[in-house]
Formats: sequence, structure tokens, C-alpha cells
Amino acid sequence: MGLISNGTTIFDNGSMGSGFGGNLNFISSATASASASIEFTSGIDSTYKEYVFYFNSIHPQNDGVYFQFQSDTGTNTNYNQTITSTFFRARLEEADANANLGYRTGDDLAQSTSFQRLTAPVGNQNDECCSGYLQIYNPSSSVFVKHFIARLNTYQNTDATNDQHVAGYFNQTTPLTRFQFKMSSGNIDAGQILLFGVN
Repeated sequence: MGLISNGTTIFDNGSMGSGFGGNLNFISSATASASASIEFTSGIDSTYKEYVFYFNSIHPQNDGVYFQFQSDTGTNTNYNQTITSTFFRARLEEADANANLGYRTGDDLAQSTSFQRLTAPVGNQNDECCSGYLQIYNPSSSVFVKHFIARLNTYQNTDATNDQHVAGYFNQTTPLTRFQFKMSSGNIDAGQILLFGVN
């Protein structure tokens, strides 16, 4: 299994694709620079049954804000699909204090059209950011709801690490064709998002 860009394997490691069940095929990427949001409006279709977004050092403009996402259908740009989700995290501060693992009722959604949080509050100091991935399953199905699983690590604004686990589904049988990512307030100052299809 390997990482494939334009048909050429650029990274080959059996462990890389094992979590996704197949080869990762590069589709597109976007780099933030004081961006209000990042949208992927093409490349998400019936070519693949699974898509993966990778988040690399997402750094917010504002302090203590959440990195979040939503989706839409066709050429719509409302980004208000109905989501039901779960959210739990493990947390530890740099001072080796306040270690905990727990469900976060304030971060999940229950038949909501709001943006889904992927992180705890992210800090905006120069070295603070979040990174991880989001998997979307069968977004082009016209029969089934669309499941997603995400895992990110956050450098929280209270000098803590947070290992976030988020999962849920879009209660929508119409194909999802586009995704938007943004902070809960302010811009995404820096960072990169890459989109892959999984064979």
C-alpha cells in the first residue's frame, strides 16, 4: 500500500494504508493563509467509496476556538446538512495536571444542521495548532446515510494536549459533494488540508 499522486507511488509503506483498507490516492490540497474557510467543491464523487481529509498544523487567528466542518449536496453552499454525532477526548496539561478522559456532550450534535466540532479549543500562540484526519464513507450513495470518523490532536489554549475522537453520520441520502472547514470564529491563519480517495 502506498501514497499515490497522479498515478505515481510517492510513498510506499504497508502500515500507511492499513487503517484505511486500501491505497490513498491524492486528489487535491489547500493551504490556509488568513482564510475565513477552506472548501473542497470538486473531486468528491462516486470514484471512491471512502475519502480522507488530512489536517496538517491548522493554526487559528483567534485564541480558544474550535476547528469544525460541514457538508452540502450538489452545488449548494449552505453547508447545513443534518448531523448526529458523538465526541470524546483524552486530555493532559503540560504541568501534568487535570488528566481526564470523557464524553463531551457540548461538542456532539443531535439532528443538528450546525457545524461539527473536531477539536477542543485551539490556542493561537505561534506554536499552537491542531492536526489529524477525517474519514468520509460513501458520500455519493443515494441510498444510505453518510458516516464519518475523525481523530485529531489539539494544542489547547490552556497548554494541554487533547486527543479527540469524533464520529457520526449525515442523515442524508442525497450524495454529498462538497465540504467546508473553518474555525468557530476568526480565520484559519495557517495550515494545510489534503484530500485523498481510498481504493
